[in-house]
Amino acid sequence: MPYSGDRILLVENDPEISDLIARQALRSVGYQVDVVADSSSAIKLSLQTPPDLIIADLNLPGLSTKDLLVALSAQGVNTPLLVVANKGQEHDIIQAFRLGAADYILWPARDAEVVSAVERVIKRIHETRDRQRLDMKLSETNQELQRKIREMSAIINIGKAVISITDQRFLFQKIVDGAVQISSANTGWLLVRDQESKAFLLTAHRGLPEVWSKKMNLPLEDGISGLVGLSGETLSISGDPLLKFRVANLGKAACAVPIKVQNEVIGMLVVVRKEERPFDRTEQTLLDAVADYASISLVNARLFRALNDSVNASKQREKQQNALLESIRSSIAEELQAAVYPIDLLLTGKPGQLTDEQRQALQTSRAALQRIARAAEKTVPPVPIKLKKQ
Repeated sequence: MPYSGDRILLVENDPEISDLIARQALRSVGYQVDVVADSSSAIKLSLQTPPDLIIADLNLPGLSTKDLLVALSAQGVNTPLLVVANKGQEHDIIQAFRLGAADYILWPARDAEVVSAVERVIKRIHETRDRQRLDMKLSETNQELQRKIREMSAIINIGKAVISITDQRFLFQKIVDGAVQISSANTGWLLVRDQESKAFLLTAHRGLPEVWSKKMNLPLEDGISGLVGLSGETLSISGDPLLKFRVANLGKAACAVPIKVQNEVIGMLVVVRKEERPFDRTEQTLLDAVADYASISLVNARLFRALNDSVNASKQREKQQNALLESIRSSIAEELQAAVYPIDLLLTGKPGQLTDEQRQALQTSRAALQRIARAAEKTVPPVPIKLKKQ
């Protein structure tokens, strides 16, 4: 049975043969058949609307069927050609095969023989097309799989960077690079809100022109970030609606994703592609994931700064306490030295002889002062307090 919709071009100048092949054999079983009488007309028609199969008589006057094969090949027409030849033209048939003919019919032939030969070629045509479609489908599937692998690799690499990179500027650049890669964008940038001014500052970018990149660490007004900052929702825009925004100078499709912490917008990730192809739902979901990683990195940075401030404050308090203790130690040392001096003088006996009871009392007082000195020394160990032994 013929394949539905197949078109056949018959090149035949003999009306009887043309009628037998076209009307009696092929149209009667459902094929669509166009008939021309010469190779020039066949070439013209094939270029306009390429048929599924060409049947051409080897005995055409003027431009021969072999010339037709060469001309079609030169014009890039890959339509299979079935030749009609008389018995005894085997040599011409072989030449036609060498030039690309798909099959042949020996004339005279019965209707069934014509239909059988045509169906044989048409079947091969459809098998080839099916293989090509399958190959194309497999190629598309493989490309899609490779794209998903690249996307997942980019997401994983960003995740690793968030937990391993301490240089925030380098980390932000990795985030922007990953966002541009997974969204097939041409340009991207990251805006982070300054805690003091509350303005969104350009923190990292990929592919921004110089006039834009000069805004590094400064507020950047691209036209769409302000809307996202107010709404807290992802904005994907392309085509004519984008023309009213400044970002249209960079491309024809843009997507801005908010970076949030507990519903508070603390930054924005923006990507732009030059072609007018909107960012689809999958790309927006991937960008949301990148924005989540950016949020984690910003929160980690805040925590690190808070911890660092706390450590510095603790060190400052400790330093102040040590200074106070040192001051107390110095005061104690001075007072002890002042108290010990007259006792040591009396114990020398120069001011006058001491009774045993007096000497014992002075030595007891001196021992008490030595105990105080040792206690002060333990309290503030950096500079020990020492009294001369008597």
